[in-house]
Amino acid sequence: MNNVPAGPGTRIKLNFKLSLVTGELIDSTDATPATFDVGDGSLLPGFEAAMFGMKAGDKGEIKIPAEHGFGLPNEDNVHILKRQEFSSELELEEGLVVSFADGDDGDDGELPGVVTRLLGEVVEVDFNHPLAGRELVFWVEIIEVEQVTDEILRV
Repeated sequence: MNNVPAGPGTRIKLNFKLSLVTGELIDSTDATPATFDVGDGSLLPGFEAAMFGMKAGDKGEIKIPAEHGFGLPNEDNVHILKRQEFSSELELEEGLVVSFADGDDGDDGELPGVVTRLLGEVVEVDFNHPLAGRELVFWVEIIEVEQVTDEILRV
């Protein structure tokens, strides 16, 4: 077992479980470990930072406050749209996840939103991440840490 601590410039192989503080499981690696390079964007910075200093063989349960997980809800991400902007075949109801074309960044991706209220001829849609504002519990088991660059700090 090597003795490299997790941090900038490392590749980490791990098992994890992500849940709400209520115990509701959100995601896990199940039986297949995940591998990522610190800073590659596959994990949020708050999750990466929580593992810094851990080494192969270390396990831990880390509470991730909302602001270091999926962020706090932003009122600017809640939009009022005209009902006619939705397909007439779509049965709108509160809690329904709808997807919109997101051409803002040029990649023509999809932007999901949750219908939060039906207000006559308008519909309120929340585009915040569904886990925004939620404290999370991140259980992690570090399997391997490998130094892949001599990078000290990513900005």
